[in-house]
Amino acid sequence: MSGGLLIAGTTSDAGKSVVTAGICRWLVRQGVKVAPFKAQNMSLNSFVTREGAEIGRAQAMQAQAARVEPTALMNPVLLKPGSDRTSQVVLMGRPVGEMSARGFFGASGPAGEPLSGAGPSGERLRGGRQEALLGTVLDCLAQLRGTYDAVICEGAGSPAEINLRRTDIVNMGVARNAGLPVLVVGDIDRGGVFASFFGTVALLAPEDQALVAGFLVNKFRGDVSLLEPGLDMLHGLTGRRTYGVLPFQHGLGIDEEDGLRVSLRGAVRESAVSSPVGADILRVAVCAIPLMSNFTDADALAAEPGVVVRFVDRAEELADADLVVVPGTRGTVKALQWLRERGLADAIARRAAEGRPVLGICGGYQILGQHIEDEVESRAGHVEGLGLLPVRVRFAREKTLTRPVGQALGEHVEGYEIHHGVADVSGGDAFMCDDDGNSLDGCRVGSVWGTHWHGSLESDGFRRAFLREVAAAAGRRFVPAADTSFAALREEQLDRLGDLIEEHADTDALWRLIESGAPQGLPFIPPGAPA
Repeated sequence: MSGGLLIAGTTSDAGKSVVTAGICRWLVRQGVKVAPFKAQNMSLNSFVTREGAEIGRAQAMQAQAARVEPTALMNPVLLKPGSDRTSQVVLMGRPVGEMSARGFFGASGPAGEPLSGAGPSGERLRGGRQEALLGTVLDCLAQLRGTYDAVICEGAGSPAEINLRRTDIVNMGVARNAGLPVLVVGDIDRGGVFASFFGTVALLAPEDQALVAGFLVNKFRGDVSLLEPGLDMLHGLTGRRTYGVLPFQHGLGIDEEDGLRVSLRGAVRESAVSSPVGADILRVAVCAIPLMSNFTDADALAAEPGVVVRFVDRAEELADADLVVVPGTRGTVKALQWLRERGLADAIARRAAEGRPVLGICGGYQILGQHIEDEVESRAGHVEGLGLLPVRVRFAREKTLTRPVGQALGEHVEGYEIHHGVADVSGGDAFMCDDDGNSLDGCRVGSVWGTHWHGSLESDGFRRAFLREVAAAAGRRFVPAADTSFAALREEQLDRLGDLIEEHADTDALWRLIESGAPQGLPFIPPGAPA
């Protein structure tokens, strides 16, 4: 077997990420050596590979589904929004500067428009355009296809975004250059799936349409037999078959790219069906700060029976919380201002004064400190933090990208760091330490903790020890379950995705598609792409 497949969608959030992961898990269970790939991802949820490269968390999750180690090849271009108009461009796992959407997508302006600023090594995207990256993208894909039996690619948004087709490097631009068959996923729960399928194909150029093999219906509720006449008519209209109808299932949105409907927050809580071990539950409030990044840190908390996690944006919502989490953000100074404007900053400070638990992670840790000096991210210069931790933060142009390992609260802990801020700690108790007790990162003052380490709460022993401390400080009779394994819960989720494909898709037809490419002689559906 040697081939590939591109999973496109009628819209953003149609289910491309989970379908890609499900196909990867199904294939690897068949003994196929498979890898995921997404040429370009826009997300504030990212991950650090073992070689120190930053990629989208969705691709890291898909690599886990494929049971392979994630690498920068799997997500060569990552865009991390810093505002409605600009994003940091991460190329092959390293930031190379900020760029406007107009400059990146090439909407207008001179062809030689560069990135607004270069990366730490002085790199620039020559031409400053998305299309300049096509060679890099295709080279990464070729390397993966030369190493693995199959590569399952994920598109972005919709392939029928006709305003962006000229510079597309993630949907049909990749499919056509690499000769990949395309499967279009549609979310029927939103309604209008037949029109979305037909319209997606009909807005593509003939050369692109020739690669669209068919469709996959996602999130169907009810009796499939009632849907089948519509699928038959769609086949008659387009000449393309439907490769499966996946039923609606709660809690499959693992490591989504963005949005608050997200992640394992609900899924893991549904998996952990047992009652709380102790007499009390534990309530966790995560501040939904602007440009929130790696909110997946809360997933491991939600995995614990008896822990209720919610995202909040009002000060009064902190009143009954046993733990407040200030998460990571791509805009530390902007998030700090937002907390102050909404009264959340004062509410957090009152909690700290009362000895009630607060945890800051990455940008949230920086917010809890005394001073921030930022000439890189916001260019705001000197800004006063909340002053809850004895920490001064200076933003460096070089981004820290590491996978640290250490000890905390007497337990082994692992994590990953993605930040420009460098913390100078001048007091408090050590938090993340090496085996000899020397501080590695973060600090603690009373019931306020801070760390740059994302993912640390996925370490089961540390998470349980931390929650015991929180429960004691909050006066709750909460007891962490002794056998909760976040890694096992994640594997259960990925197996559920593989089961969906195996049980509800035509896997024989998928085999043929991946091995042999799109069927020959697929009809053209007018009008096609505008001239």
